[in-house]
Amino acid sequence: MPQTVPQPPALELIGARTGNCLRVAIAMEEAGLAYAVRRLNLRDGEQRSPSHLRLNPAGKVPTLIDRRGPEMLTISQSNAILLHLARTTYGLLLPEDPARHALALERFFYFVTDVIGPSHAAFRARQLGDDDAADHLDGVAVMALAAANAFPAPGGYMAGDNVTLADIAAFTIAGSYRTVLDPGKFANFVAWYQRMDTRTAVQRGMRAWA
Repeated sequence: MPQTVPQPPALELIGARTGNCLRVAIAMEEAGLAYAVRRLNLRDGEQRSPSHLRLNPAGKVPTLIDRRGPEMLTISQSNAILLHLARTTYGLLLPEDPARHALALERFFYFVTDVIGPSHAAFRARQLGDDDAADHLDGVAVMALAAANAFPAPGGYMAGDNVTLADIAAFTIAGSYRTVLDPGKFANFVAWYQRMDTRTAVQRGMRAWA
């Protein structure tokens, strides 16, 4: 009898439990996308295997394989993946209204450049033994997060009433610093974090690499 050949998943996310991979998984859950996860063991160097380097020559994670269209797309760099998902889900991750779209993008890149960038640099500086530089860079990230206390409206999110890429970019990095933000001074930010933390899609995304 003829056998059915299993079809590869339309969306396949390759990675590990890192902040960048978690952000992509949360975005896919928020958009209601069906996807498969392929886990790599970073300690064993699987991200530098020949098979992965063919997909991502930088040997990093995450990598997204998108087979939904006539041609398979392979996308690396977490922010490129997030923007690709937003473009293909029509208003689910970025608003369609031009003004709200611009605000969501502005705040998305705020967290990418002003918080995640310094935080990653601090991590690397600490690996290299430069604790003074790491402390300074962590301080820069915390100051940027503190300024974001003004972003969410009461009961809302970083760029309006709905979750956008701005919230997804902010959430995982905020988890690294939330204990140093005084809830009395930054009640708005803390309340936003709690709203995000209880969302079903966020919880599923956080478990994607368990």
